[in-house]
Amino acid sequence: MDETILSLHPPLRACWMKRGRQKRIPTPGTQRRHHLFGAYLYGEDTLCWTSAERKTSQAFIEFLEHLLLETYPERQFILVMDNASIHKSKASLAALSLFEHRLRVIFLPAYCSFLNPIERYWRHLKDRVCVNKLFPDMEELRQAVECELQAQNQLDNPQRFSLLTFKP
Repeated sequence: MDETILSLHPPLRACWMKRGRQKRIPTPGTQRRHHLFGAYLYGEDTLCWTSAERKTSQAFIEFLEHLLLETYPERQFILVMDNASIHKSKASLAALSLFEHRLRVIFLPAYCSFLNPIERYWRHLKDRVCVNKLFPDMEELRQAVECELQAQNQLDNPQRFSLLTFKP
């Protein structure tokens, strides 16, 4: 389980250019951000996600409720999370304690968020949708990301990212 930021400033990655020509990536005048909360369900090789305007403890709790009450009301979970302050706030810990009969929470060591499997998916998502691309507004970026997230859960999609076959 983790969060990622969608930004109108595109993530830049290496790309091919003709010799002597610098590729130009325009940027928007005003920075805007949107946050995704997601959980990778290892046994099913699928994602569960919600989005929020701000990355707060309340948004994290709403994602937990979406995951545990609406989407999977009967399942047991092992949550692997980094040490973000929103995960360890009093409100978040209280919400996690309400589900302790269904949850085992594993906090990763500090500065080791790369150990969380969903981090690999966030990179894949941004590579497919956001890298070196400028979106005219946040709504269009959100729609493109939503399309890719839905395609990720279609098991017959040849473009989907699978951690079950991932080899580091």
